[in-house]
Amino acid sequence: MVAKNQLQKKTSLNKRSQFFSQQVVQWYLDHGRHDLPWRKKVTPYRIWISEIMLQQTQVKTVIPYFKNFIQKFPSQKKLSEASEDQVLAAWSGLGFYRRARNIFATKEIIKNNYGNKFPNQFQQIIELPGIGKSTAGAIMSLAYLDPHPILDGNVKRVISRFLKKELDLLKEAELWKLSQEMLSRDDCFSYTQGIMDLGATICTPSNPSCDECPVNSQCLSAFKVRSIKKNKTVSAKKVIVMNLSLIQTEKSLLLVKNETDSIWRNLWLPFDSGSIKNYIKNFKLTTKEKIKHELTHRRLEINLKTYSSLKEQEIETNQTYKWIKKDRIEEYGLPKPISKVIKEL
Repeated sequence: MVAKNQLQKKTSLNKRSQFFSQQVVQWYLDHGRHDLPWRKKVTPYRIWISEIMLQQTQVKTVIPYFKNFIQKFPSQKKLSEASEDQVLAAWSGLGFYRRARNIFATKEIIKNNYGNKFPNQFQQIIELPGIGKSTAGAIMSLAYLDPHPILDGNVKRVISRFLKKELDLLKEAELWKLSQEMLSRDDCFSYTQGIMDLGATICTPSNPSCDECPVNSQCLSAFKVRSIKKNKTVSAKKVIVMNLSLIQTEKSLLLVKNETDSIWRNLWLPFDSGSIKNYIKNFKLTTKEKIKHELTHRRLEINLKTYSSLKEQEIETNQTYKWIKKDRIEEYGLPKPISKVIKEL
């Protein structure tokens, strides 16, 4: 009797999974966001860059950065010729710079180990820096049409609601199993794009549009998700105070590469004021300003002093620094608040 019940449950899930995948595919073909730039021309390289950019970042934010990045590095070969500074410069402003450093590390591996061709095996892809199981699955399904499950926040929400399972109580392994069972083998490209779009535009965290959902006839949570406004508890962000000194001549800026394992690692910054206090007397103070910049979990308070110098001077320091021509500053990776100040000089 137990075995019979288990078989019935499995058969029922298989039928529901087939219905789900078919409806999601058709919905994507009819209503999906086909105009997204990484979907207009699909290559493993473009899918990889878009998937890394979309980690922890909304689609609307990613679009202009993706276009700019692809304009600068239109192919895997072109990216293989780029320096880390050039990659970070193209990423500047998008945040979570570890992703850009991972892209640089990955392109080096692809250049040295795969002849500048993006690997086409799941196990090879998942071993690349910054690529987990879900990102590797997306690349396999979208770039190579090889069905693999994905499991981002949207997918978790859509599947758990469809099957009326408490997301908070589901273990990761069970979620992966469900994602595998729901996956379309016939059109994994449309299914993968579709389930992401469905979660982002229809089956949203609050106020889901159940009346527009293609699977509402069999969704066990359809029209039952209550939108409860919760009083958000805003955690106090850690405040980081930075005292920086920006030194400039008429045509150049003195910047130092941040080689510490901290925020903005490997980006170019003005010197920490304390590290060059013995040299400040050689320069003329022109402006003082306080810059506040919000990060996801931290708040930066930057006390920036700008000094002018008649000529480029050498600084005795073990840090990597450069006098960078102002008309070439866009070739270097700078944090957004610093870049904004420099553009206004």
